Amino acid sequence: MAAALLLAPACGNGDDEPSPASPSPTSSPTSPASPTSETAGAPRITMEDFAFSPDDPEVRPGEKVTVVNKDSAAHTVTATDGEGFDTGSIDGGESGTFTAPSEAGRYAFVCTFHPNMTGTLIVR
Repeated sequence: MAAALLLAPACGNGDDEPSPASPSPTSSPTSPASPTSETAGAPRITMEDFAFSPDDPEVRPGEKVTVVNKDSAAHTVTATDGEGFDTGSIDGGESGTFTAPSEAGRYAFVCTFHPNMTGTLIVR
């Protein structure tokens, strides 16, 4: 027991050494905060009640767009002209992403499973 008490002060001195490591944990929370703030400002398209919202999202060239499917059925966000962008099938309750075209313009899109679901991606 006396040995344990003698070691306690030695361990206390050891605690001073990890203090310089404290900036590392401070750096870690900063890293997750960055993606959160990026995600908060990132463009998002929601698929709900078999409709896109917004149906005319505005994005920057080459920007990553998050697509959230709140329906139970699978959906896609697919450019109607060429190979502009395509999320592939996104199951109900899931999400996906695509990259906006690098050139400014208006790009019509559709859900390939439900052709009545349409929208226009506006790249500025």
